[in-house]
Amino acid sequence: MKLSIGENIKFFRKSKDITQEQLAEMLGISFQSVSRWELNICYPDIEFLPTLAEIFETTVDKLLGVDNIAETKNVDKYLNRFQVAISQGKIDECISIARDGVKEYPNNYALLNKLMYALFVAGDETGNIPNWKENIQKYDAEITALGERIMKYCPDQNIRLEATARLAFNHCENGRKETGRQIYDSLPPITLCRENQMWWSLREDEKLPFLQRQIKKCYEMLKNYMHTLATCGKLSSKDSISVINKWEMLNDLMCDKQQSNISLWENVRVPCDKAKLYAKIGDKDKVLNLLKSAAQKAIDFDNRPNTQNYNCLLLGGVTVNKIDFETADSRTLCEIMRNKWLAHKNFDFIRNTPKFQKIIDMLNTL
Repeated sequence: MKLSIGENIKFFRKSKDITQEQLAEMLGISFQSVSRWELNICYPDIEFLPTLAEIFETTVDKLLGVDNIAETKNVDKYLNRFQVAISQGKIDECISIARDGVKEYPNNYALLNKLMYALFVAGDETGNIPNWKENIQKYDAEITALGERIMKYCPDQNIRLEATARLAFNHCENGRKETGRQIYDSLPPITLCRENQMWWSLREDEKLPFLQRQIKKCYEMLKNYMHTLATCGKLSSKDSISVINKWEMLNDLMCDKQQSNISLWENVRVPCDKAKLYAKIGDKDKVLNLLKSAAQKAIDFDNRPNTQNYNCLLLGGVTVNKIDFETADSRTLCEIMRNKWLAHKNFDFIRNTPKFQKIIDMLNTL
């Protein structure tokens, strides 16, 4: 069995906000000895283990890491349950699952991060959470405390950076934009991220999948920026429509015209946004055609299989799993389109037409 005591001493020490020098003083040894333990150069003598466990308020077994396998297995169960719940928009259930996990494993940062995420999503105005406004204020202090704890102590860089960005967002949402901006400014720039630096260290068999993964990430990021540009209200309706047209062209280019055949949320959301823009300029036919197509896509999305696959040159093999979809809305997409998106005032001028009513009827089929 491989002992992970060095990593655990470092983890517990930082969790207690104790320096190497302070720990060494408590134990009556040199701080260099503590450093060597944490670097796994050597192990502490067995006589120190009970004292270390007492200082860190844990058990010798946890300090040695002998129950890490069982913890990992149980944490994975919590994370899997959480993912199922978030894919169905059951945010209260997500919070409950995460709280149960943290209660059992209070120092597990994957679970702490999920709890922070669930509390944050509980204040998402785009879902169907009735008390989302109250939740923003209700969970503000807890989200902040969780984020600051993860930022300060979490040894996993990915979790730490994710929580840091969410903490900044939470500050901005609660009117503390200057604080949020300071935290955002502490994040590494995209030019210094791992993906931009590690090409030279890759083996030959790693290079193709690496490039395709990075192209996919950049593609998803570009799509998000383009959709935000089209819907932020800073452009004219004509220019916004042009941006969405380019968004659609980008999809065809990147995915060899295959993505439109995959049941994705964005294949409904974006045409609805485009229809809203055409409604502003009074193009009735374009609006109805877009909404009819979007309604069929919504039906397809709600009936999508558990797994969808496609393969293209730039992205390689792409797998879309139903359970990976995350939402703050427990309604079907047909319900969301019918009761929320089509309720927008831009569609009032066609609301009582037979063609619009047929679209509503399509969405009532599920």
